Amino acid sequence: MPDTYDAATRSEVMRRVKGRDTQPELRLRKALFFLGVRGWRCHRSDVPGKPDLTFGRGRLAVFVDGAFWHGHPSKYWRGRSGQYWDEKIDRNVTRDREANERLVTLGWSVVRLWDFEVQSDPLRAAERVMDALERARNGDIVVEVPAITLADGPSGDHDLTVGLL
Repeated sequence: MPDTYDAATRSEVMRRVKGRDTQPELRLRKALFFLGVRGWRCHRSDVPGKPDLTFGRGRLAVFVDGAFWHGHPSKYWRGRSGQYWDEKIDRNVTRDREANERLVTLGWSVVRLWDFEVQSDPLRAAERVMDALERARNGDIVVEVPAITLADGPSGDHDLTVGLL
């Protein structure tokens, strides 16, 4: 199924999609602040993958990934929305994996959270970040990234499993 929009309309639609300071990101930052965590910077372009949050001293990169955009099987099914979206999500997942690999190679720790995890329990998500930050500050390389299974559809038949590291 081809994209339902022409190129100009698709460009306008995509331009309106918020890529930073999303509700899940804001909820995570508020929860971290509530727990007394300080010292992060947002969207550093000098760090591979341009993480949503970075803790420079702890060398920790935190990403809050949108479930659809990053291929969570409960929100995205291969073939359901057409070739355009299949290719777009594949590129996103590949880019995520490559960013994780570059970060680890450079000595950074990586935590990836799903947007729905942060939305449903921001304090728990913040505690995961705090734990990873403490371990990273102690010299450990922490990698907490979900394995992604891109599903063919709601039946649960899977055609591609991608580890993000």
